[in-house]
Amino acid sequence: MSKLYVGSEIGQLRRVLVHRPRRALTHLTPSNCHDLLFDDVLAVERAGKEHDVFTQTLRDQGVEVLLLTDLLADTLAVPEAKEWLLTHQVSDYRLGKTFANDVRCYLGDLPNIELAKILTGGLSYAEMPMKSSSMMQGLHAPTDFIIEPLPNHLFTRDTSCWVYGGVSINPMAKPARQRETNHVRAIYRWHPSFAGQDFIKYFGDNEQVNYDNSTIEGGDVLVIGKGTVLIGMSERTTAQGVEHLASGLFKHGQAKQIIAMELPKHRSCMHLDTVMTHMDVDTFSVYPEVVRKDVKCWSLTGDESGAVNVKEEGYFVTAIEKALGVDKLNLITTGGDNFHAEREQWNDANNVLTVKPGVVVGYEGNTYTNEKYDKAGITVLPIPGDELGRGRGGARCMSCPIERDGI
Repeated sequence: MSKLYVGSEIGQLRRVLVHRPRRALTHLTPSNCHDLLFDDVLAVERAGKEHDVFTQTLRDQGVEVLLLTDLLADTLAVPEAKEWLLTHQVSDYRLGKTFANDVRCYLGDLPNIELAKILTGGLSYAEMPMKSSSMMQGLHAPTDFIIEPLPNHLFTRDTSCWVYGGVSINPMAKPARQRETNHVRAIYRWHPSFAGQDFIKYFGDNEQVNYDNSTIEGGDVLVIGKGTVLIGMSERTTAQGVEHLASGLFKHGQAKQIIAMELPKHRSCMHLDTVMTHMDVDTFSVYPEVVRKDVKCWSLTGDESGAVNVKEEGYFVTAIEKALGVDKLNLITTGGDNFHAEREQWNDANNVLTVKPGVVVGYEGNTYTNEKYDKAGITVLPIPGDELGRGRGGARCMSCPIERDGI
């Protein structure tokens, strides 16, 4: 069995978790997409084909690609896992005792792959063939959801993040995404690839806990290597969440330092990786409008007691240079004039996935930025993103590395 370990952002990528959504996208409409955190409705077939090009590009680079729906279906084959997921995702408090029980009975009899698709893709009242004695069906329109779809599962980066020898199972900031976390909890607990494996769970594994304001999403977490983690405090990741993850890392001796940066709280820079990613040992892509010199920055250190010491830092670039032991960082800014740069950042020009040092996967439409990467000696493996990009996430957002070499 290969090792569950992510030692950097840029070392050879070996195993990655992705999700090819279909059912969830068919449930996305102009009237509900904003509640589901999408800016637009995607063409389902095209989005699927684009995702297939993405996964094939990864396989061509020697990366093993795990698909979330398959992992979930395999996990549901474990009776304890199935019972746990149905109890938590279709709870009595969510749907009322009678209706929850009826829905669980219906779902429990489905083949595991069908059940996995419904848990991630949603179930409307019209799609429920059973008649329940509860009041719920009479109170809802056919297009209302019994189980809301999870189109953001496409962005497997956020729900959990592997940092060195362990994983953070992330409490998500937005209600539209909170159910996603239980799927990865179940997979890491019961799936044969993970159950009984030797890895640490730093934070977020306990479904009994209300994590309240301690939210964290993987798009804000960059494992830059050499014992350092760079985390953005964004619209979705709080200082409280960062402190909890830091404490878990220090307690298990997995990291020496966390560099935490403050980001503006708006949608165009939802996560750190939408404005900054690591492409080669000394090279980052940055969107300068957001990643400015005056960004507030702290250094967190600690020890096995789990206590966290915080010290304010000056320029974040200097802190990164010191952590990585490089003389000068090479920052490649988003391409084109101000208009081009703003458009390309919105279309995830900065959100690239590095598969090995100096080789990245990115959307082909970001021509100005890709040209700059090319001139700087970074190879871009282009993928189509006309549909996928409408969810506001690029190749890094759509991938959760589970195994990757250090630097």
